[in-house]
Amino acid sequence: MTGQGMAGDGEGTAGAAARWVTGLFAPQVLVIGLPPIVGLMADGWPGAAWGLVASALCGGIPAVVILAGVRSGRLDSHHLVDRASRTVPLLVAVVAVVVALTLLILLGAPRLLVATVTAMLAALAVTVPITLRWKISFHAAVSAGTVVVLAHVLPAAPTLAAGALVVATVCWARVRLTHHTPAQVAAGTVTGAGTAWAALSAFGV
Repeated sequence: MTGQGMAGDGEGTAGAAARWVTGLFAPQVLVIGLPPIVGLMADGWPGAAWGLVASALCGGIPAVVILAGVRSGRLDSHHLVDRASRTVPLLVAVVAVVVALTLLILLGAPRLLVATVTAMLAALAVTVPITLRWKISFHAAVSAGTVVVLAHVLPAAPTLAAGALVVATVCWARVRLTHHTPAQVAAGTVTGAGTAWAALSAFGV
């Protein structure tokens, strides 16, 4: 069930709310917004500057590629609803994150920021092969991973509590719009949270 063109997609107040949530917590938005926050918490304003570099590479480049694809008609939307259209943008994202991670390591960026970008790469390493065969939810994966990372730089208990509510809302929105099944958002949530936790643990942060 992908829901492309289905009659129930986005109808009524609930549908409008689901579309709003989907846009606000889109993977591109979170990937661009997270690194400066992590960098700031890890190393003050110099760390935030490192975070902006990571944002530009990890989030900015894929976002530009997706926007160009939407404008040319090769992609259905910046949410990549059609699973078959995801391959090129995701490969671009993998390359961009690898380049970002390499630069951050070589140039001595804060360890926590390096761990965060590593978590992004780990999530892609798991989700990209899956999405070639089955439409796992990137919205769920990225939102769940973001919550795990933020719980390392903000008070953990309230961050996890509020974050769980946000992730649940994102999952609801994706299912409400019929872009994913409950299984697909559940798999995305587990994958995003699990890879983020594993990456941060590997760095000892």
